[in-house]
Amino acid sequence: MTNNAKELLSKYIQNTEQVFAEIKISQDAVYIGREKIREIIDMAKRYLEDARYYRDRKKFETGLASVAYCEGLLDALRLLGGVNFSW
Repeated sequence: MTNNAKELLSKYIQNTEQVFAEIKISQDAVYIGREKIREIIDMAKRYLEDARYYRDRKKFETGLASVAYCEGLLDALRLLGGVNFSW
């Protein structure tokens, strides 16, 4: 179970890092507010940092939960039209 979690965690971290490299705030996100979008992106980045921290300490399940939360925040922003990216 631990090796599988380690592989999944590494995959999700890599995917999320790619999103942060190309993420752009949408011009149509007025109803959310750009400052709130930036705040949520910052929160997602902190969850990614947590995932790396737990991976490095071999707490893979906790890291997987952290990166999954990060992805959830990013997906929510995308679905609301606040940011543009693809997985």
